[in-house]
Amino acid sequence: MLAIAIPAGLLIGLSLGALGGGGSILTVPVLVYLLHQPPHAATAGSLLIVGITATAGMAAHRRAGRVRLASGVTFGILGVAGAYAGTRLSSSIRPDLLLSLFAALMLVAAAAMLRRRRAAGRHVPAAASPPARHEAAVPDDPGVSSPRGGTAAVRQSLKVVAAATGVGLLTGFFGVGGGFVIVPALVLALGFEMPVAVGTSLLVIAINSTAAFAARLGGHVSLAWPLLGVFIAAALAGTLAGNRVASRVDASRLTAAFAILLVAVAAYSLTRSLPGLV
Repeated sequence: MLAIAIPAGLLIGLSLGALGGGGSILTVPVLVYLLHQPPHAATAGSLLIVGITATAGMAAHRRAGRVRLASGVTFGILGVAGAYAGTRLSSSIRPDLLLSLFAALMLVAAAAMLRRRRAAGRHVPAAASPPARHEAAVPDDPGVSSPRGGTAAVRQSLKVVAAATGVGLLTGFFGVGGGFVIVPALVLALGFEMPVAVGTSLLVIAINSTAAFAARLGGHVSLAWPLLGVFIAAALAGTLAGNRVASRVDASRLTAAFAILLVAVAAYSLTRSLPGLV
């Protein structure tokens, strides 16, 4: 078990540190298929692993100036209700159905990561134009009060609330961080540059995971604490390495490779879980 938990934890921590999300979505399949944990226990354990590693990764990004605390805390708090709702809903789902839905989520995550990769590539030439002013437009331009501007602000707020609630729901239901949703939301809705969105997403993941794990503790889920401890230690080491990788390796290549891995794991999960639904 430990021979599997250590490299798996390193891989998940590495992707969390380098990409700001995505790695957490592999935690549940690893716990179920490699470490033989029951699906509901795996989603609960995943929340603990993801919450701790995301916190460690966020601290490193914070030291590098890539975390917006106010925005991240706000986004995370907005997702708490969704996290609790997702947790309650997940407990009533059959294990095979939960794993089948999880496989579908991995395919969606892979598509979202590839889409984000293409979008980031298109924005590279325009890096010298005014993203920094766009980021500052919300707090620094309160005096702009035209009807059209007010409508845009309301729409932006609604997008943030909807995205935060949806991320919380995913976190509670599947035991994942939802970084593949958070990062694009921070870029599109709040105008963050990609490195800042990655760092801030880890803060959101930590808040949502903590809320969902607290909700799970009230249920009847038995966790393999020694195994989780080893997994977390390996994931923390991977997160620290991932932060260094983020500044040295092309994130576009990492994203593409990880998306391919997600598709492969999703296909394997479906072959294992779908027969149980028939």
